[in-house]
Amino acid sequence: MIPTLYWEDDVVMILDQRKLPGKTVFMPCRDMRRVIYCIQTLATRGAPAIGVAAAMGLALAARSIRIKNKDLFMERFAEKVEVMRAARPTAVNLSWACDRILNLVAKSDLDIEGIKALIKDESQRMLDEDIEINRAMGKNGAAVVPDPAVIITHCNAGSLATGGYGTALGVVRAAHEAGKKVSVIADETRPLLQGARLTAWEMVQEGIPVKVAVDSSSGVLMSREMVDICVVGADRIAKNGDAANKIGTFNLALQAQRHNVPFYVAAPLSTVDLDTPTGEAIPIEERDPAEVTHIGGRLLAPPEADALNFAFDVTPNDLITGIITEVGVLKAPYIESLSRAKAGLISKE
Repeated sequence: MIPTLYWEDDVVMILDQRKLPGKTVFMPCRDMRRVIYCIQTLATRGAPAIGVAAAMGLALAARSIRIKNKDLFMERFAEKVEVMRAARPTAVNLSWACDRILNLVAKSDLDIEGIKALIKDESQRMLDEDIEINRAMGKNGAAVVPDPAVIITHCNAGSLATGGYGTALGVVRAAHEAGKKVSVIADETRPLLQGARLTAWEMVQEGIPVKVAVDSSSGVLMSREMVDICVVGADRIAKNGDAANKIGTFNLALQAQRHNVPFYVAAPLSTVDLDTPTGEAIPIEERDPAEVTHIGGRLLAPPEADALNFAFDVTPNDLITGIITEVGVLKAPYIESLSRAKAGLISKE
């Protein structure tokens, strides 16, 4: 698996996913503003990867503060944390990472230079943890995948969306590694084609059979019994189990319900936000309409036409068969199972 992001000395190297699958280019980030640029322009994307990138960006931010008074340093650093927190609204892992770093710093009795080193070390720890969590999630999810199985997914929830291995595609990988005969249908995922560009690319690299399908074909595919199971990722899961993911996921879930195809969400517990009661409270990012009216810089629609470009939608919990996490496959009622899992009352499987 190609790394999504990593430290190279004191520089954060971020894989520019906008150029895949044509080119493999890493962007060097020497300050927090550059990391935020990568997050906002989708050079790096996917909730877990955004969380790790945020932590690394905060390490760069701390290093840039040239204040010798610790109280003033802490005040300035807290301001930078809030700038990072505002980079993208829907993916809760970004706020989760900001809070984790901020809490760590607040509890530290180290001097300023020690705190700067502490933040960088913690960001690396978060990257390593994410890969370990994804592998555990994949193993848990592989247990619900039939053998053989055609798995349909939406957007990209693979190693590219995480520190490594992946969430939804981590389940696919784990099933494949367990010897199950699996293949993937990747929704193309308009308007930015993360399924066609990224998911298909990852599966080709892994030697797992993959076919790209237009987003609107899920109904005919399921009606012809060409799909055995749906597995998608999530950018935020509310306390009641409603799950926000890339726009088009809700439509896929509705087709799965209509055709009795199991629909699973794979996400780490860090993506579960118990402070968000239902999906209605999840902020939904709206992006540049030009992403809809243009492809590769070429205008497709009449120049006078505007466009709607919601980046995410919310799948209601009653359409979700189970939520695959690092501690197991959680079932409804989600308000109970998610709360117990977040509280550490469900042991790792």
